[in-house]
Amino acid sequence: MFLELDNVLTATEVAHLTAISGQLRFVDGKLSNPANISKDNLQADYTDPRNAEATNILAAALARSVPFMEFAMPRRVAPPQMLRYGPGMKYGAHGDSALMPVGATPLRSDLSCTIFISDPASYQGGELVIHLGTRPVAIKGRPGSAVVYPSTQLHEVRPVQAGMRMVAITFIESLVSDEHCRTQLYEIGEVLALEGLKMSWLNRVRLELVQQNLKRMWMK
Repeated sequence: MFLELDNVLTATEVAHLTAISGQLRFVDGKLSNPANISKDNLQADYTDPRNAEATNILAAALARSVPFMEFAMPRRVAPPQMLRYGPGMKYGAHGDSALMPVGATPLRSDLSCTIFISDPASYQGGELVIHLGTRPVAIKGRPGSAVVYPSTQLHEVRPVQAGMRMVAITFIESLVSDEHCRTQLYEIGEVLALEGLKMSWLNRVRLELVQQNLKRMWMK
């Protein structure tokens, strides 16, 4: 299951990140995954002081997003990183690494997240494609929107044909590592949010108890 989120970033934040990207130093994306011959993009240079500013803006936006927090149930979130794709650049079909070198302890990537910064009308191609079985789902989000999807899913970025695609990515280690269990908790939470006030008080309390007991079982 994946989730598309609107307005993770405000219009002001999108404009600020766009301005930062014009000054930020970018390096070859293969530096973070040299073995993947299908990777052809640019990533923000970690050593550039402006990278920290961009990362802080993106991390704060995710932290205040209630839909993101309810869906991802994060224990840890990797520092978001800005990526740039020019004409001809792409990232072929791949799966994300299970462990990410974040801090002293590697982060287990349960979920991946792409935050869209560029206006989709400003570039051609460049769709994020998530492969659900034999069906490819192409996503080209509006500025400030995001998509969160299991890191276990095969996905790719189609070649940019014209213009410039600017996004940010991050990876999430969830309190619930099992995708199926995490989805059930999310669905119960959605039902409670949408229908809880229509239930009898006793039935609502019983459903909330089931939700909390499942969290006790699955959150590690």
